[in-house]
Amino acid sequence: MELTVLGCSGSAPAPESPSSGYLLRSGSTRLVIDLGNGTMGPLQRWTDPFDVNALLLTHLHPDHCADFAPLAVYLRYRPNKPYDPKQRRMQVYAPPEAPSRLAALYAPSAEELGRTDLTDVFEFLEPPVEPVRVGDFEIRAFPVDHLCPTWGLRIEAEDQVFAFTGDTGPSDQIAKLAAGADVLLSEASWLDSPDQPTGMHLSGKQAGAAAASAGVRRLLLTHYSPWTDQQALLGEAREAFDGPAELVRAGSTYTI
Repeated sequence: MELTVLGCSGSAPAPESPSSGYLLRSGSTRLVIDLGNGTMGPLQRWTDPFDVNALLLTHLHPDHCADFAPLAVYLRYRPNKPYDPKQRRMQVYAPPEAPSRLAALYAPSAEELGRTDLTDVFEFLEPPVEPVRVGDFEIRAFPVDHLCPTWGLRIEAEDQVFAFTGDTGPSDQIAKLAAGADVLLSEASWLDSPDQPTGMHLSGKQAGAAAASAGVRRLLLTHYSPWTDQQALLGEAREAFDGPAELVRAGSTYTI
């Protein structure tokens, strides 16, 4: 199982990285997890979007889903398609409001929104709180603590477990979705401070503590904001977690 980081910048794109987006591969199966601002371009560097078996959107903030609109354009209008996407729709596991919210993102006017229906090339499915299989992967979603309906993910393949927090503040669900995982990809948006609001994001220290509590083997930090001191963030995580920990970088690939 391989993880490629399409983008890892939290809240907004950074000079060196698009917003959040990840490609997970096992055998011939391709999953895309989130598709934030600027990630559609790097996705094409690593795989043909027509080869993506499913898209998983943890939530509907723009830094996690904005490039859904160009993906729809690509599937609908690319010449010489390898197959008819209306006959083989891409599965999209996303919050219940996704069809209407993403249609509003795609449509340039109220008039066009009235006739926009993205289900011609997408099959919308709610986050799989019970395990589902997509190709080589078994996927389960866990609700986490964020500003809008948001899910973390536990994904298994090749006898390995990959866990992703999504965007979340400290939550008991992290220990459940990450229990014993080989790799935990954890958001770490800011440095630890008692003044930080609750129910939004993790600090580096909180991400490290969550990894330690869940007994994960390796911690990868992502979703750090462009204005955050990255090395201080990593230092916080390493103080709380004594296993391997690092900041992911856009364009890098990690073996799970």
